Amino acid sequence: MNPVQSVQSTSSLTVAKFGGTSVADFQAILRCANIIKNDSSNRLVVVSASAGVTNYLVRLSQQGVPVDEQKDIIENIRAIQVNITQHLASDVETSLNQQIDSLLTELTQHALTQSLQYTAKTTDAILAFGEQLSSRIFAQVLQSIDVSGEYFNVQQVMKTNSLHGKAVVEINQLEEQCAQLLAPKLQNNVIVTQGFIGQDAQGHTTTLGRGGSDYSAALLAEALNGDNLSIWTDVVGIFTTDPRITDQARAIKEISFGEAAEMATFGAKILHPATLIPAMRRNIPVFVGSSKEPEKGGTQIKQKVDSNPTYRSIALRREQSLVTVKSPAMLHASGFLAKVFAILAKHELSVDLITTSEISVALTFDNPTGSTQSLITNTVVAELEQLCEVSVEHGLSLVAVIGNGLTLAKGVGRSIFETINDINVRMICHGASANNLCFLVDENDANSTVEKLHNTLFK
Repeated sequence: MNPVQSVQSTSSLTVAKFGGTSVADFQAILRCANIIKNDSSNRLVVVSASAGVTNYLVRLSQQGVPVDEQKDIIENIRAIQVNITQHLASDVETSLNQQIDSLLTELTQHALTQSLQYTAKTTDAILAFGEQLSSRIFAQVLQSIDVSGEYFNVQQVMKTNSLHGKAVVEINQLEEQCAQLLAPKLQNNVIVTQGFIGQDAQGHTTTLGRGGSDYSAALLAEALNGDNLSIWTDVVGIFTTDPRITDQARAIKEISFGEAAEMATFGAKILHPATLIPAMRRNIPVFVGSSKEPEKGGTQIKQKVDSNPTYRSIALRREQSLVTVKSPAMLHASGFLAKVFAILAKHELSVDLITTSEISVALTFDNPTGSTQSLITNTVVAELEQLCEVSVEHGLSLVAVIGNGLTLAKGVGRSIFETINDINVRMICHGASANNLCFLVDENDANSTVEKLHNTLFK
């Protein structure tokens, strides 16, 4: 093997993030490594845990997991990682496997502690191991193709508060730490680090919650004043709707920050809404593409785009709850809504959509995917019922038509609702944003609604 060559210094800086399927096995990581090698502006790599590892870690983070099951899980995690390292030179393989075993020994201790007494702090410590493993391996795969990849622990710069599970990043500290510790390393090396994880002021591991890896990459791009952010996943960009719903869905070449934010907010799984916030603050273009097929290009997300069609995409978000509160006390009265929202705030509930009439208000809530309990508990309902009548409906889906000038374009509502005139619409929200028109339908009607709309609006 040829000696590893240093990356030549360049004025352009791209932060590249690779998801779990992109680092699932050796061939996947090798494809990603070549993406980095083929573009000298790729200076910082942010990785997720290898596909499958996070699910194992989530199980380990639960209380009461039997010791035998813990051992099986840790062995399965090890198998995923050593199946990658076995393709590297023997001395590199040996060194990496030693690092893997050391990390897994530490993980075992955390799992034993958690099984006896559950804490959110230990949960974060457990969940962070996936990225720590994959980033070490990725750096060595880069070196195997003559790129000077270097592992970097993101916890040195990603400082957060102590809200375990959904920690808030200290933006000013991140920028300061990046300038001191990370930026100098980018001059002559490709740095490989972790998404999703951080560290609080006490030195404890924290995690950033759902979508944390993409968000981490965006925050690092912002802190380093990067020129581009590339999100590499397993699909060729952002589509006009979920291709699993209709085979007529097609990739979008470019999209504005506003449109992308609406799509992410209302169900498009390709991006988490938080990802775009740092990029928008610093006006950093975002690229979304497939690490499996990089030659097919992808979607560019930027502030200004060449085309602004009325209809850009249709997003779908399942597992919605609709809460309707009704009281004659609302009529010509002030302060009623404030009392309702005070109860919701007390229970840390975030309202998505809201519509009002003279004596009633309809509110929607997004239930976390895979959750076993509705956000709207009996306790919440009981407190609301002290003020008004309350009805709660589950089994609904939110359909969002995303585009431009939807509040001004003539015939928008007619085009949409005539297309689905045989489907019962439970709630409509329109006018607050020029980029979306949203409504609720029964879960059983969700796919057919999206398919009909797509066939009409994007034919």
